[in-house]
Amino acid sequence: MININGNLLLESEAEISTENRGLHYGDAAFETLRYDHGKILFWEDHYFRLMATMRILRMEIPMSFTPEYLEEQLLRSVRANKLEGRPARLKILVSRKPGGYYHPRSKDIDLLIVASELSDSGYLLNKNEYMVDLFKDYYIAPGLLSTLKTTNKLVNVLGSIYADEQGLDNCLLMNTNKMVVEGLNGNLFLVFGNKVKTPPLSDGCLKGIMRSQLIEIISKLEGFELVEETVSPFELQKADEMFLTNVISGIIPVGRYRRKEFKKEFADILNTELNRKITA
Repeated sequence: MININGNLLLESEAEISTENRGLHYGDAAFETLRYDHGKILFWEDHYFRLMATMRILRMEIPMSFTPEYLEEQLLRSVRANKLEGRPARLKILVSRKPGGYYHPRSKDIDLLIVASELSDSGYLLNKNEYMVDLFKDYYIAPGLLSTLKTTNKLVNVLGSIYADEQGLDNCLLMNTNKMVVEGLNGNLFLVFGNKVKTPPLSDGCLKGIMRSQLIEIISKLEGFELVEETVSPFELQKADEMFLTNVISGIIPVGRYRRKEFKKEFADILNTELNRKITA
């Protein structure tokens, strides 16, 4: 079942306009969320990020879009797809209503919510070798728009195709200053001894929900220092550990970057703390 503007429809009945602005111009924003342990994880953070994104994109936020209303619409989608008690992926997509060319006729929005089942409850570390390399065909321009979850993701799409062609599990994206900013589908963390490093938002990385959760957890761990600093490609092979993060997979340890193999010790510690937090 698909939720369109609060109406639950069969997927076969769901339609969007051929003038949909998200389709024509990428004039849309989205949130990908995880439903687990009978709740939407980190809902408040997702909600405020979505509202901030809509304001930056100059979308008209409906008066009905309270945290309670949107949460209930998400839970309705969970129930309609018979996913209660099971882990699920949820996606909210807001696009400006059809009409106009580059200049929209309206600032009002359409709401789309989809839900699908996930295989495992809780966050599990990937035990398989996970190989990454740099994607250097195209770069991210650092700035406020690059930190948002919008449907302008061509660099990520092309990087994913490149990774598949090269037999890689993921790629690391760089900005126009040739600094490493993130993975194709998640934020980047490096571990150097007791120092944990992640690129700053000013370098162009996504303002990830899991990123902020882990920064909070790491800051409370004794014996470890968290810094938000620019990451040079030359640093990658000097790190003891490398991992990517997003709200669906949690922590994704990288096993190999070129000839460098990484440990997973800190990722394991962090994953334990993360699961403790979501079940609290």
